[in-house]
Amino acid sequence: MDTNVEVATFGSGCFWCTEAMFRELKGVKTAVSGYMGGKTKNPTYREVCSGTTGHAEVIQVSYFPDQISYTDLLNVFWSTHDPTTLNRQGNDVGTQYRSVIFYHTLEQKKMALQSMSDIAKELWDDPIVTEITPADTFYPAEDYHQDYYRLNPNQGYCRSVISPKMAKFRKNFVHKLKMRADV
Repeated sequence: MDTNVEVATFGSGCFWCTEAMFRELKGVKTAVSGYMGGKTKNPTYREVCSGTTGHAEVIQVSYFPDQISYTDLLNVFWSTHDPTTLNRQGNDVGTQYRSVIFYHTLEQKKMALQSMSDIAKELWDDPIVTEITPADTFYPAEDYHQDYYRLNPNQGYCRSVISPKMAKFRKNFVHKLKMRADV
């Protein structure tokens, strides 16, 4: 593994949406859909969706901090989902869709808490319900979930839910995006 690569883990609803956005950011090496924060070892998508494992759908981001900062990643996180709805993002309902930041270092914890106090409260009027908790075991989601939006752009959920989010994301973060051929 590259020694100059750091890891961040975010849960902000459906991982298909979140992965699609983060993978387009300059300085992001990988964005992998998966599960974290539950009690079942090696959970499946079906198990996580049942709501019985305690896992959240997350993305684990490997990034180059000399190209994109953790603060930049937090800004994208707070701006691209609703951190004021408990266990829900749009029509996706359940604990697996909760808003959560899994921190890997005490510095990430400090920065996440500060950003929740500053950035998130600037963006949102209602109370923030995002969990900020230590990272534990990350379980990559099944292969068919990886890079889902890019591979399935005409699927109904992708067209009706992800595409509008991506358009807004690209407009708001145009200065942070990779060149289209790099995505």
